[in-house]
Amino acid sequence: MGRLIYGPQSLEIELDDRLLAHLKVAMLAKMRRNESFSLSWTEPESSGHGRSSVWVHPTTPLHFRFSGSKRPSLNRAWIEQFMAGANNTGEMNIIPEPDGSSPDERSAGRTSP
Repeated sequence: MGRLIYGPQSLEIELDDRLLAHLKVAMLAKMRRNESFSLSWTEPESSGHGRSSVWVHPTTPLHFRFSGSKRPSLNRAWIEQFMAGANNTGEMNIIPEPDGSSPDERSAGRTSP
C-alpha cells in the first residue's frame, strides 16, 4: 500500500499503489493547470465507514509514496473518470477501477506516474 501525504500537517491517506499511480496523473494534471478541487473518499470499516474530503490547491504540499518500485500500466478510462468528476463538479472522488478494461486500453495511455 502506498500513501498520499497531503498538506502541511502531513495527513496520510493509505491507498493501493495502482490507485495512487492513477490519482497522481489526474491530480498533477489539474494542479499543472492551476486548478483547485476537492478530493473525496470513503473511509475503511476500521475508521468508521464515513467519508472524507480535502481541498487540493496547486500550492498544497503533496507527496506520493509508493510501496513498490514497479510502475503499473495506466488505465486511461480510470484517469478520465477522475478528471471528469473534478472538471464537472469540482470534486475528484476516489472510485474503483472500471471493469472490463482491456490490456490495450490500459497501455494506450501509458504514462510514468
